[in-house]
Amino acid sequence: MTEMQFIVLTALGGLSLLLSLAALLRRRGVERTDLEQLRRDLNEELRATRTELNASLGSALKNYGDVQSGALRQIAAAQDDRLKGLDERFRNLSVQNELQLDGIRRTVETRLSSLQEDNSKRLEQMRQTVDEKLQKTLEDKLTKSFGLVNERLEQVYKGLGEMQTLAVGVGDLKKVLSNVKTRGILGEIQLGAILREILTPDQYDENVATRRGSSERVEFAVKLPAGDDGGFIYLPIDAKFPGDCYAALADAYDAGDAAAIEAAGKALESRIRSEAKDIRDKYLHVPETTEFGILFLPVEGLYAEVVRRGMVERLQQEFKVNIAGPTTMAALLNSLQMGFKTLAIQKRSSEVWDILAGVKSEFETFGKALLQTQNRLHQASDELENLVGVRTRQIQRQLKKVTTLPAGETQTPAPALTDEGDPE
Repeated sequence: MTEMQFIVLTALGGLSLLLSLAALLRRRGVERTDLEQLRRDLNEELRATRTELNASLGSALKNYGDVQSGALRQIAAAQDDRLKGLDERFRNLSVQNELQLDGIRRTVETRLSSLQEDNSKRLEQMRQTVDEKLQKTLEDKLTKSFGLVNERLEQVYKGLGEMQTLAVGVGDLKKVLSNVKTRGILGEIQLGAILREILTPDQYDENVATRRGSSERVEFAVKLPAGDDGGFIYLPIDAKFPGDCYAALADAYDAGDAAAIEAAGKALESRIRSEAKDIRDKYLHVPETTEFGILFLPVEGLYAEVVRRGMVERLQQEFKVNIAGPTTMAALLNSLQMGFKTLAIQKRSSEVWDILAGVKSEFETFGKALLQTQNRLHQASDELENLVGVRTRQIQRQLKKVTTLPAGETQTPAPALTDEGDPE
């Protein structure tokens, strides 16, 4: 406890004591005059006490200020000492940190240098490995590519050889088609192949003179049934191939020349009309042939051009000749084949009816024979029943008599059985 606090507490204690005495005297009934005197004494005492207290407080405050100033000076000196120590420690720490950082920097630089060298070595090794693999891969791919190129070149050379051969063949075909007779033979061969594919050999003839007393022979003639006696009439089919007119028309179409197209079209129509007129005049003769003939065109494009120009109806009206391409010819022959089959079925149907009539009469005879056989079976069944029933009972009776004879009696032979079942 400080001195100032002690003085304050002492003054407060004296004051409280005086108050206590005044209260005690008041309780004891002291006279008023005495109280006044006592009050005055107390006031004087209090003033004296206050004066002393003020003096004590002043000196105490002065002493307290001096003590606090000394304490503060001591604290400031201690703080200065501590700050100087901290400053020294900070300087030492800075020096140590600089040294440590310098060491760390040198260590990091050393390790970075070693890492750079190691990375450089590894990158060099990787580069060498990649170069080797790329070189090998590139060589392999180049080898395969050159091999494929060589194969393709060989195929190209082969294709060129085939194209040269094909060009020679096309040239030969052009030479063949440039000849009128050769073109006709080509159409005839194609028509014959279609006929052989669809019809049987006995359903058509080749190189037939369809008109009596004429030396003109049609290439093919289909036999169409006529009458019930197995007769037939011919359907003339002649192959024509005006390839020069068709080629000229195709060239005109390619060139886009309207005049050339018109001229080539008229030339083609004139040729087709001339061929149809020849068929009518040379090969058609009713009743030995049909009223119409067929003009076969071996090229579908030529047939389409003729159809597009409306010549089918005109040729039918003027010359009674029908136009047919490879497809329409096959369809026509298939239709004829179906007609042949229908006619054969009709002929066979009459034969089937005759066979059924014979079977009917034979079945009646078979029924009578079957009835006789059934009667005989019934008769045999009755005889068998008689044999199994009556005769068996008769034999059993005779055998029973044999088993019942006395022991000493001589056995006599059993009497013979008659057909009626009684003993004789």
